[in-house]
Amino acid sequence: MCEKSANERSPIPLYRDWSLDPFREVAARLAAAHRLLIVTHARPDGDGLGAMAALARAARAVGKTVDVLVPDRLPARFAFLLAGETPAPPERFGELAAAADAVVILDTASLGQLDGLEAPLAANRDKAVVIDHHRTADDVAAAAWVDPDAAAVGVMVLRLLGELGWPADRTAREALLAAIAYDTGWLQFTNTNAACLRAAADLLDAGVDKDALYRRLYQSDRPQRLQLMQRALGSLRLHCSGRVATMAARLADFAETHATPEETDNFANEALRIATVDVAMLLIEEPGQVRASLRSKALVDVAAVARRFGGGGHTRAAGARSGQDLDAFQRQIVQACREQLGLTAATQTNGSSAGDCG
Repeated sequence: MCEKSANERSPIPLYRDWSLDPFREVAARLAAAHRLLIVTHARPDGDGLGAMAALARAARAVGKTVDVLVPDRLPARFAFLLAGETPAPPERFGELAAAADAVVILDTASLGQLDGLEAPLAANRDKAVVIDHHRTADDVAAAAWVDPDAAAVGVMVLRLLGELGWPADRTAREALLAAIAYDTGWLQFTNTNAACLRAAADLLDAGVDKDALYRRLYQSDRPQRLQLMQRALGSLRLHCSGRVATMAARLADFAETHATPEETDNFANEALRIATVDVAMLLIEEPGQVRASLRSKALVDVAAVARRFGGGGHTRAAGARSGQDLDAFQRQIVQACREQLGLTAATQTNGSSAGDCG
C-alpha cells in the first residue's frame, strides 16, 4: 500500500476530559460565539502568536468571524505565523471587543502584559475568556482555563480544537507546532512533558514539516541579533559564588548594533550552560524602563522572584520590569535570588568579569 500524503493522513485525535470545568466552559463559550476577538500579550512570542494563528484559522473554517489583535510590534522572527493576517492595533481593542461575542486572551492573564487594554477589557470582562499556562494571573475574564502543567498554550489550543471538532489545516498545524517548539526550546526545556510530546507527535503525524519549521524559528536571525548577543555575553557577570549569572543589553548596545529588544529572545538561557549557575537573568534597557528575563535550572522559583517586582511567569522562566536604573534593578534581583538560594550576604561576589567571581 502506498504511503498517504500529508493531507490524507489521519486527523488530529480528540482530547476529552469533562472533569475540567474551566476547559468545558471556555469550549462552550467559543462554540456559541459567532464573532471572536483573539489577543495575546505585549512583546508577543512564538507560543502566543502560534496559538493565535491556529485558533483564528480553525474558527474561520467553521464559519466564525475572527479579528486578531497584537498589542505590540510583531517580531519579524514570528511574522510567518500570521502570514495573510492583518492584526489590529491596540487602539482598536475597545471597538472590536464591543463587537465580539467572545474575547479570547491567549498566553497571559496578567494586566501587566496587556498594556493599555485594561479599561476596555474591564468593560468587556463578561465576554472575555483566558487560555493560559502561567501561574501568575489577574482576574481579567469571566472564564479562565489556566493549566500551569501545560508546556505551551499551543498544547492547550490543540486540545481545544480537538474537543470542539474545529479543523486544523496544514498552516494551523504548523503554527501549533511552532508554539510548542518555541516555549519548550525545541523540546529541550524542563517544561517538556509527556502531554507536550504527544501533542508534537500528533502534529508531525498530521504532516507538519519540522525541518522547515526549525529553519524558520532558529536559522533565520539577522546578523544584528548575533552582534547584540556578543555584547550581552560580554557583559556576563557571576554572583553568589557563581550560582547567579547576569547579562545586560543596554540602550547603547541596541543603538550600535541596530538590533531590536525582541531580538534578545532566549539570550538569558545562554548563561545556564555554566555548570555552577542556578539562575540566569538578562536585563534589557528600554526607554523609560528596564525588563528582566529570568531563567533557572531546578532550585529557584524565578516566578516567585519576579512577583517581588510586580512580574511573574513560570517556575523556571519569568520576567519583571522596573522604571529604575538597570544596575540598581539588577542588584535588587540578585539579592532576591540570593535569598531564594538561602545564601548570606557574605556569599555574594560581584567580579569585574566572569572569571573574577568566586
